[in-house]
Amino acid sequence: MPERIRVGIVGASPQSWAMAAHLPALAHLDEFTVTAVATTRQDSARAAADMLGIGHAFASANELAAHPEVDLVVASVKVPAHAAVVGAALAAGKHVYAEWPLGVDLAEATALADAASAAAAAAGVVHAVGLQAYHSPGALFVADLLAEGRIGPVESVSMTAAGDPLGGSRIPRSLAWSTEPAAGNNLLTVMAGHALAALERIAGPLTDVSAVLANLHDRVAVAETGELIANHVPGQLALHGRLESGALLSLSIHGGSAAAPSGFAITITGADGRLTITPADPGHYPGWAEWRVRVGGTDGAATDLPVPDRYRVTPAGVPAGPAAHIAALYREIAQAISEGRPAHPGFDTAVHHHGTLAAIERAAQTGVRQPLAPQAGSWQKPAARDHTEGKNT
Repeated sequence: MPERIRVGIVGASPQSWAMAAHLPALAHLDEFTVTAVATTRQDSARAAADMLGIGHAFASANELAAHPEVDLVVASVKVPAHAAVVGAALAAGKHVYAEWPLGVDLAEATALADAASAAAAAAGVVHAVGLQAYHSPGALFVADLLAEGRIGPVESVSMTAAGDPLGGSRIPRSLAWSTEPAAGNNLLTVMAGHALAALERIAGPLTDVSAVLANLHDRVAVAETGELIANHVPGQLALHGRLESGALLSLSIHGGSAAAPSGFAITITGADGRLTITPADPGHYPGWAEWRVRVGGTDGAATDLPVPDRYRVTPAGVPAGPAAHIAALYREIAQAISEGRPAHPGFDTAVHHHGTLAAIERAAQTGVRQPLAPQAGSWQKPAARDHTEGKNT
């Protein structure tokens, strides 16, 4: 493989997530060079390539994945198109990065993970999924604080979050396709999926869940036009569960932004204190990259705990917010390729979280608490760090 990993991005059209987050991240990473883009039309792909100074433009994921100057295929497209893009990459023996959710449901995600596992065994393919908190400096810092016993044994974890831009009475035109369950892109799969991944990353896996899902808006207005369209996906979630440690977990996500103007708030209560976590910049969606962490003792006083710089692995110049997280995951992919090991989080981790979402749906439909069996290797507790030397211990 060449010194730089050559990246082909499927879905790099103007106003896309790839343009907003992936390309700004890759522009500052010496390990990579973007060599190809693909969209659904040759003319738009060529326009995007010319604008970015990229050599190759395609109207199909198959052509992009088969090109000899592409080593890593990025699936930054609507969820229903993930399977085709990932399948093309695996068939061509290429490494693959898929945005979350991996598939439209657990069955599709499982099939993609099985195919990726076979490709990894046969051709050394590295696969990764874009869960936004796994390489967040704040998440890693809080995980270490808990592992070191900063607030004593954890007794409860709670999170309240806004569902905006999903789940409310209005929806952006660009997301109007998300109002059907088959789209796989709604408040449960996207907002709850990312939130639960963050909570498990810092506090460990869930063992069981009970939940209520509600759809308060059977018709929603397209924000730009006012057009009313049918809505068949949930916009409210209330979840209770138990962590492997025995601590209780609660998660509440409400449609729109009014319920949680700051984006999200996490409270972790331990026997000897409490951590509260909010976005450092409440106006910067989604808030996973930069956290404000505060610690309080039994006397109720709270002080800020700035996230140490050693948790930040992205180079200078990467914009704060989602691009910074994505840059960190790209660096994880580069290291995994170099070291010949799986990347984390990989498709197996995605299946674990898809399984949790499926259990939440069952719990909401039946009213019966659902047990969870964490997949082996789906969650890795971060190594404790020496807080004076900044080295793993």
